[in-house]
This record gives sequence, C-alpha cells and structure tokens, in this order.
Amino acid sequence: MKSVFLDSAVINPGDISWEPIEKLGDFQIYKRTAREEISERLAGVQAVFVDSLALDRETLKACPDLKFIGIAATGFNHVDLETAEELGIAVCNVPAYSTDAVAQQAIALLLSVTNKVEVYNRAVVEGEWQNCKDYTFIKTPVTLLAGRSLGIVGYGNIGKKVGEIARAFGMEVHVYSQDKEAAVRSDIVTFHCPLTKENAGMVNREFLSRMKDGAILINTARGGLIDEEALAEALKSGKLAGAGLDVMAKEPPEENNPLIGLKNCWITPHIGFIPVETRKVVIDTCGANLESFLNGGTLNRLV
Repeated sequence: MKSVFLDSAVINPGDISWEPIEKLGDFQIYKRTAREEISERLAGVQAVFVDSLALDRETLKACPDLKFIGIAATGFNHVDLETAEELGIAVCNVPAYSTDAVAQQAIALLLSVTNKVEVYNRAVVEGEWQNCKDYTFIKTPVTLLAGRSLGIVGYGNIGKKVGEIARAFGMEVHVYSQDKEAAVRSDIVTFHCPLTKENAGMVNREFLSRMKDGAILINTARGGLIDEEALAEALKSGKLAGAGLDVMAKEPPEENNPLIGLKNCWITPHIGFIPVETRKVVIDTCGANLESFLNGGTLNRLV
C-alpha cells in the first residue's frame, strides 16, 4: 500500500523512527502541505496520515484512490468524517496518547501563574537578589494551592488526571458536568473538553462574569472555547488574576492578539503534547492502526 504523511513537521521533526509505518509499504513524508498541493500528493495514494491538516469534503472527493485516513492526534474536527464514511474511507485516530503530557502542561501553566517562577528568575538574572540586603525578597505575591478550589470543564482522561494532581496539592475539585455553578465559581477553572459547535466561544463575557473575582483560568484544550477579547478585558480589569493558555483561537496567533503581552497572561505555543515519549506513541499507534486496517481490523476506527 502506498501511504503519505502530509504534515509531519510537528509530530516528528526527525527525532523518532518512522519504522512502524515504513514497514507497511511505500511511505512518503512531507513536512508541510498547502491546501492546493493535497490532491497532487494524494494521487494514487491509498493511505494518508495528517496531524492538523484539514481534509474537507471537496478534498476527499478529489482523491478517488484513498481508502484510509490516519489522524496523528486525538481530535478529529479537521477531517470530514461524514464524507469519509460516505466514500468508504476508513478513519482512525490516536486516543488518549497525551493524557499525562497535557495534564503536566496544565499544571505547569497553573504554577506559572501562582508561583511566578519566570518573574523571580528574571529578577535574579537582573541582579535584584545579588543586591538584596536580606536572604530573600518579595517582588510579587505567590499563591498557595492547598485549600483552593479547582473547577474542571471536561472530565475525560486529561481532566481526571488534572483532578488527581490537584487533589495531591490539597485542592478541592469541582467537575463542571456534575455541578456547573461550583466549577465556574472555583478559584481556578481549567478546560479539558473537545471543541464543538455547541461550546465554541463558551468562555464569553457572561461566563467570565460568573467566575469568582480574582480567579485563574487555564486552557490546554482548544483555543476556540474562549472569546479572547472578553478574556483580555477580564485580565486587564482585574476580574481575573491570571490565565495560562497553551492554545489559541488561531494558531499561530496574529501579532495583534489581545492576550499576548498581558502581564497576567502566560501563553505557550501549543506544546502540551510535545514530549518525545508522547509523540512516539503517536507514530507507533498510527502504524498499528494502518496495520489493523490492512488485516481487516478496526483498531481506533472512527468511521
């Protein structure tokens, strides 16, 4: 079988073996593919792997040889499943591969907001500790997590893992699907749900107004959950004490994004899944999914 990976640059920049897929036949790798290049690169190809590249109805209908789509991620909103099913194209994903890594990133962002490690490190680099008359100094407040409440929106594998870590810190956990009001009114609200038509932009001015004054917001799920203008207003006004984001509504974000540069907003460039151990699971599972399909199986099949 002839297969291609159309956007491999992030999932495997060269630090992981492609052997789990290469062993299954003729395999071509492209770091990036523009929309107008997709049809040409899929000509005569039976299996395609994509990370975040969109495969819509028009694209799929223009690829008559395609029989298998391997999504190198858990989320699948960028692939038209309905059209794939209509055309008899199998679609598989990689479920739950990033649970530990994304939960770790969520906690890292939370600690960035509460412990201000970056702020204090910069102070040391700039000589403030060296010139201090005491053995330490307080430049900005640090927040103790023990005794605080955490609201979790999206209580799947990642949400549960974050809850487990939070309880180890001595925090009280409220799950949005079980008690919306308690979750929204928590000291920290963290998002771990998929992006759907129903919840897009759910963190709007009304949602933010219901949050506790001085609360912290963490998002490692999908940027489209948040109205970024509304969040920027809440951070500037002091309604929220801080935010930690690993995802944005548009990635990469535009230079005039209202959240970039705010002193109480910590942003990382969608890196929650990037540990090499995590990405190796993706490549291994992609290979296993294709091998299962070739043998008549349905491993991790969505349609």
